[in-house]
Amino acid sequence: MKRRLGIAEALRESITEEMERDERVFCIGEDIAVPGGWGGAFTVTLGLEEIFPDRMINTPIAELGFFGVACGAAMAGMRPIADVQYGDFLLLAADQVINNIAKMRYMSGGQLTVPLVMRAPVGATGRGSQHAQCVERYFTGVPGIKVVAVSNAYDAKGVLKAAVRDDNPVMIIEHKLLYGSKGARAESGAVDATSEIPDEDYTVPLDRAAVRREGTDVTILGWLLMLHRSLQAAEQLAAQGTSAEVIDVRSLAPIDYDTIGESVRKTGRVVLVEEGPKTGSVSAEIAAGILERFGEYLRCPVRRVASADIPVPFSPLLENAYRPDVPQIVDAVADAMRF
Repeated sequence: MKRRLGIAEALRESITEEMERDERVFCIGEDIAVPGGWGGAFTVTLGLEEIFPDRMINTPIAELGFFGVACGAAMAGMRPIADVQYGDFLLLAADQVINNIAKMRYMSGGQLTVPLVMRAPVGATGRGSQHAQCVERYFTGVPGIKVVAVSNAYDAKGVLKAAVRDDNPVMIIEHKLLYGSKGARAESGAVDATSEIPDEDYTVPLDRAAVRREGTDVTILGWLLMLHRSLQAAEQLAAQGTSAEVIDVRSLAPIDYDTIGESVRKTGRVVLVEEGPKTGSVSAEIAAGILERFGEYLRCPVRRVASADIPVPFSPLLENAYRPDVPQIVDAVADAMRF
């Protein structure tokens, strides 16, 4: 049997099943278990305080503090899921994430593990510069952390399960416009990221990209909301006679160059699409990695489509102009196809 769920529902189901499976799993974060509340900022933990009253821990607005609690609990044998309301707030917990969570296994010579899951909503959604950043760029270069970006409900459920069961810290990046939250937390401009979810238990690998559309002329790489924009662009390109292969990068650390390389060898052209600013971006790292590994197969330089190097605007009109759209992706592919 299968059911169609949104990402928020799939994550909630995954958390529920993992907490039922393993009594060491607990959730910690701000407003994640308020009776009659929203279930966190985007309904992911809605109602879980009724099922697990002793394992849903509400915290003060103190990210550095409760990430320290989660780190210590993980080192002591628990398997915490730490939830920040907005990905931007990970920067307040950065000392714990970078200097403790990521390093403890190495500093202890493997005597300690930190099986900690960190969940973070990202993306521009009309909330202004301090609640809109794509913060994955700040953590993909930190040794000791796995970073995964989920673009559909099937992956969201399977990735969270795999992350809970992993003995290393895993950061799961989620986009606000992909949650599929309902009621008071419904998002304007939301994109359908629902999936058929099987009843049986499953996991999704934390270190693999996924080919979402096969093609022969150009490789488009994206994740989160930009993966969906890339698929829309591929539809338009197909109508113009260009066959685009679209890959969901998904694993941002480590990067799956095996899957990416297979596509690059076939197409010889690459367009990277990222919502964050271009300078110092994840796409810059991937572009460099492609050049180093597969440069002889490239027919032209790697093209990158990203946001401007400015803080995210608050005005909806400016926000839409700031974030990459389908025409920009189509134009970048057209530019690459000249070679």
